[in-house]
Amino acid sequence: MLVNPRFIALLLAFFISAVTTTFLSFVEDTTETVLFVAGISSFGVAFFVIMYAIEILVYREVTKMHETIQRLQLKDFNVPRKSIVKANNPFKKLNQDIFVYVAKKQREIDELKKLEIFRREFLADVSHELKTPIFAAQGFIHTLIDGAIDDPNVRDKFLQKAAKSLDGLDALVKDLMALSQLETGEIKMQLQPTDLRLLTLEICEQLEQKALARQVTLKIKPDKLAHVWVKADPQRMNQVMTNLIDNAIKYGHQNGKVIVHFEEEKKHFTVSVRDNGPGIHEDDLPRIFERFYRVEKSRSREKGGTGLGLAIVKHILNAHGSKIGVSSKLEKGTNFTFSLEKVNDKNTA
Repeated sequence: MLVNPRFIALLLAFFISAVTTTFLSFVEDTTETVLFVAGISSFGVAFFVIMYAIEILVYREVTKMHETIQRLQLKDFNVPRKSIVKANNPFKKLNQDIFVYVAKKQREIDELKKLEIFRREFLADVSHELKTPIFAAQGFIHTLIDGAIDDPNVRDKFLQKAAKSLDGLDALVKDLMALSQLETGEIKMQLQPTDLRLLTLEICEQLEQKALARQVTLKIKPDKLAHVWVKADPQRMNQVMTNLIDNAIKYGHQNGKVIVHFEEEKKHFTVSVRDNGPGIHEDDLPRIFERFYRVEKSRSREKGGTGLGLAIVKHILNAHGSKIGVSSKLEKGTNFTFSLEKVNDKNTA
């Protein structure tokens, strides 16, 4: 129903005029002329007073508030003009606009709170990760300065440990820089035809000694698939596959196996890297791609790594237009999967 100030003023003026004339009709000696004049007068005065009160004091101010909220929506949330609430009743428009604006602001506040928690956790994690190798190297060097340098055996041992700590620090800083550049888009993917099977084979050869040390068997399947040509950045995909296979070797069971499986589809190759290790608890799965998140913090640090590998993997694959998925069952193993665009003609980028 169309609701406007004139309609409301008209109804209220009729009501006031009717009440006035009805009241006067009970007064003795009141003529019809008096009733008519009183009715018309009360109607006219009531109509213009109510009209002024509603139009000037209420509707115009409500309309201004509505327009202000609309401007805030357009500015704060880039809301398309077509989606702005349109209604004849300004109170209804105002109510709906306030509800939408407050709901969006609340989501924005919730997101900022999450980012603040993430920022605090990230700073705490970075501080801890940096502190560990720095303090270790510092301790070895100060011990040497305090006199241990005179003992050749102690000197060489402590220098090697200090060098190892500083190498870990260097790896951490490089991973942080790489992750930051990936997030800001500074690192562009150099997409070109890449034989992912050949690349994986080379990585397995590089990690062969590590696998032998843990008696882990590395396999690439299926055997009949000689080449896996995909559109990818070979250097970045080397990082992805190295990280996934290395993690599978480190965190899987001894005497276990790691299988890299390629599945050819119409337009994509689906890649999976799975192990038969202890698996990951379902509560940890949503967070394993977060920076510095470790399922078992003490064991993870013992096995090395910066805690940024899977975060880097995720960002590299996102830059390739792909997403990485993970599934895991306790004591049965973990499986990481992603897809890359297939290249039918390896000479075509």
